Amino acid sequence: MYMPSEHVEVKLTDNVGTLILNRPDHGNALSRRMVRQLIEAIEDLYREKRVRAIILIGAGDTFCAGNDLEEISDACSLQPDWDSSQERWGEDAADFRELIARMLETPKPIIAAVNGAALSHGAGLVLACDIVVGCAESTFGLPDPRRGIVAGVVAPLLCHRLSAGHAARLLLTSSIIDAIEAARLGIFHELVDGDKVWARAVELGRECAEGAPEAVQLTKRILNETVGEQLDTQLTAGAILQATSFTTEAAQEGIAAFLEERKPEWK
Repeated sequence: MYMPSEHVEVKLTDNVGTLILNRPDHGNALSRRMVRQLIEAIEDLYREKRVRAIILIGAGDTFCAGNDLEEISDACSLQPDWDSSQERWGEDAADFRELIARMLETPKPIIAAVNGAALSHGAGLVLACDIVVGCAESTFGLPDPRRGIVAGVVAPLLCHRLSAGHAARLLLTSSIIDAIEAARLGIFHELVDGDKVWARAVELGRECAEGAPEAVQLTKRILNETVGEQLDTQLTAGAILQATSFTTEAAQEGIAAFLEERKPEWK
């Protein structure tokens, strides 16, 4: 089984495995290491035969605030040249793309228990799940452009889950929507009380486990492979654009403004 880490906690409840994003003091923001740990944890739960469904939830009162902008800011200051920056951001984008692809390709159902804000990369995690449970405290959004960056990997996934029009509105306005609006758009499939989000996700996982394992896994394969090749290409293209955006002056200003809690000054 998966070796526990400091930022991704794994719990087993009967035939349901739960992955807990465990950086509550940082809004469960995804660091480079955390992304890789999630990939490993999903792979381990896929190999664990007694696990029939996987739940993803955040520790504390946030699901996932996005990628770790403090880590990104520190990395920017350490890059000696353009080529080094390109390599760094290329690796990060490729890792996040791999995480999203792994979630889509894993034949076991993945259920998001959205217990708070799901922003940027956190929104991507929600969209990569098969079933989503939210609550009144849940929010969803892609504020990336206001930070000078591009949600390259998440954008095609958002278009896949929603209509292109709704996706364009959310992406271009950087809107952060509440749980009711997210449910209306079909991003959240159910809304429950905040203290029941994980419990309801476990119930749904057990409902999935009532089906024959082979049938459930083949069903998920059908759901994702019908558009899989096209989406896979789009995720790769989006990862390239995402990596490029991090090397721009706009990204440096946007991230700095966010960390300094001020409005960015765009050139």
